[in-house]
Amino acid sequence: MPSSLKYATCPLCEATCGLEFTVQDGAVTRIRGDADDVLSHGFICPKGASLADLDADPDRVRTPLVKAAGGFEPATWDEAFAEIDRRLPPLLERHGRDALGVYVGNPAAHNFSSILYGRVLLKALGTRNIFTASTVDQMPKQVSAGHMFGTALSVPIPDVDRTDHLLILGANPLASNGSLMTAPDMRGRLRAIRARGGKVVVVDPRFSRTAQEADEHHFIRPGTDALLLFAMANVFFAEGFADPGRLTEHLNGLDDVGALARDFTPEAVADATGIGAGEIRRLARELGAARRAAVYGRIGTCTQEFGTLASWLVDVLNAITGNLDREGGAMFTRAAAGQSNSSGTAGSDRGYQPGRWATRVRELPEAFGELPVAALAEEIDSAGEDGIRAMLTMAGNPAVSAPNSGRLEAALESLDFMVSLDVYVNETTRHADVILPGTSPLRRSHYDVALYQLAIRNVANYSEPVLEPDPGVPDEWRTILRLTGIVTGQGPDADVEAIDDFVAAEAVRRELGAPGSRLQGADGEAIAAELGDRQGPERLLDLLLRAGPYGDRFGEATGGLTLRGLEDRPHGVDLGPLEPRIPDVLRTPSGKVELAPEPIAADVERLRAALDRESNGHMVLIGRRHLRSNNSWMHNVEKLVKGPARCTAQVHPDDAGRLGLSDGEPARVTSSSGGIEITVEVTEDVMPGVVSIPHGWGHDVPGIELGVASEHAGANSNRLSREDLIDPLSGNAVLNGIPVELAPVA
Repeated sequence: MPSSLKYATCPLCEATCGLEFTVQDGAVTRIRGDADDVLSHGFICPKGASLADLDADPDRVRTPLVKAAGGFEPATWDEAFAEIDRRLPPLLERHGRDALGVYVGNPAAHNFSSILYGRVLLKALGTRNIFTASTVDQMPKQVSAGHMFGTALSVPIPDVDRTDHLLILGANPLASNGSLMTAPDMRGRLRAIRARGGKVVVVDPRFSRTAQEADEHHFIRPGTDALLLFAMANVFFAEGFADPGRLTEHLNGLDDVGALARDFTPEAVADATGIGAGEIRRLARELGAARRAAVYGRIGTCTQEFGTLASWLVDVLNAITGNLDREGGAMFTRAAAGQSNSSGTAGSDRGYQPGRWATRVRELPEAFGELPVAALAEEIDSAGEDGIRAMLTMAGNPAVSAPNSGRLEAALESLDFMVSLDVYVNETTRHADVILPGTSPLRRSHYDVALYQLAIRNVANYSEPVLEPDPGVPDEWRTILRLTGIVTGQGPDADVEAIDDFVAAEAVRRELGAPGSRLQGADGEAIAAELGDRQGPERLLDLLLRAGPYGDRFGEATGGLTLRGLEDRPHGVDLGPLEPRIPDVLRTPSGKVELAPEPIAADVERLRAALDRESNGHMVLIGRRHLRSNNSWMHNVEKLVKGPARCTAQVHPDDAGRLGLSDGEPARVTSSSGGIEITVEVTEDVMPGVVSIPHGWGHDVPGIELGVASEHAGANSNRLSREDLIDPLSGNAVLNGIPVELAPVA
């Protein structure tokens, strides 16, 4: 049989690279970057090249598993759902809906079905105990964006292809391919900045791959980014060049920010940050003098005790330098589908309303409907009769990714019942009573509903499945709706098509009734009929596209976007560069950018107190990311773990000598919550006083079925993190700046 070419978007990270697949006899024989992709232009990283290996992995779960004495046993889908129906509804009836906890991992954000149908299931479950990977990753940025601009994904994105000066803090986009910034080939994009005479500056406790491509790198003590950013703001106000330009009339709180910054002089923060006052002034002046500049902070600025303040100050600097919402600065994407700030009008929303409910044990407030995952273990093991008794996990591995993971593993083992929707028996799902397999990325359709809202260019790209479905593995939207049928009392054999029709009808109804909808006044029955030849996420996507800012509005806008149009253009549709969107993008009650939101301003006093904090002389822990292992489940693909061991404890030579550590030898790393043994890597790429250990490892526990990962087990750095350390405004776990001690292993 002759080979054929197929095209699809890689779903393994935020870059959304286009891939070209050669398919022969039902198998992928070659994967290359799609040179015609409208965003990635042929760029590919090792993750995308490994998709065929992931699909063929013999450890990938392909049939439902039900726990029995001695381990898991294969089951039919009917048997698995019957077991869920037998055990879960009675538990919820007896103890209430909040007796169920839900954890959603970040691969769900890359899954078309999970994005569109996960919310249907969560609403049907009716529990307030919802946890996701966001509170170990990005919640501070979502909270600061919510307070400033009105919605969680109103995140300003660096316009990297047109900027002249890019300041990067706590981010390593050459490893992450962008994070809260959909940007393939960041090496090429950073080099282009420098080639056109611009400048790239990196501030990070590690000399990362991104720092190696920069003009300038500054070590900074972990957890002090907010102090540095405040000091730079202080310079702008003190020297009189804080100038938001055209944005001035759209800002509230400019003078308040100036007052808050007054005490954070470069001299005041120099000792705490490890960056000299003169250097801080130069960084600020060069940023302010650049014709077009952008500040970008990411996971290192989020996973610290002042995560929300640091995330807020990134956009404060963008605003007061006049670089917010302008070409070459930090701009707002206008996505083709599903973007809440692309419908309605500025000032038409309540804005961000946090703390509508809280956890039982520590009374930690929710944020955007989520509770801090740092509280998950205690909500199971310490909340008494009102605690979590059952769990549903979807594409997540909190036993590795959550703080004090040792406690969480024990808590998971104590549950009355647990269901996991996942492709592996891993450190978390080994505790489940039922595992429902998900589909291989090559065997499902794909559209990046969330990530195209954070892209450096407005694009849309839909992918049809590259390979035929796994025999006996339904699309995940069907699995999710079958679970919905169980928890809504329709039983394990609920009519999935009927539920899907109801979901689609509700989506049409909501769209027609939404303030500012482009379909207001349209005939709902006619729209439903026109969508009716599709099912599942394709039907919902077609509605979102056609009602979106580029859509055809069901025939009202000639040449507008439809799903059929995307199907005919497998390399995607380029919708143009980012454009200014303020004030229309704002969903704050005032219709303005809230530059000094009250909850954030109130937290500044906590940061001010940190200026007087004495260092206790401990080493402090930071994480790190590698291009090949954004998530723990990628460690079971040989292509992604081969080569030198990457789960090492990086320490500076000065610290190695002082502590008696040797390169390549094991060390014991301990904190107040636990300890691990890990191989030492002595390198000048990490600043003195800091130890860097990557996240997502520790595949050495009994009961997992990860053959390759077990041979490259590494150590779980989250056995060192503490569940009592969080950023109070967002509930995000503090994973950077944790005091630890190191000693050689005899």
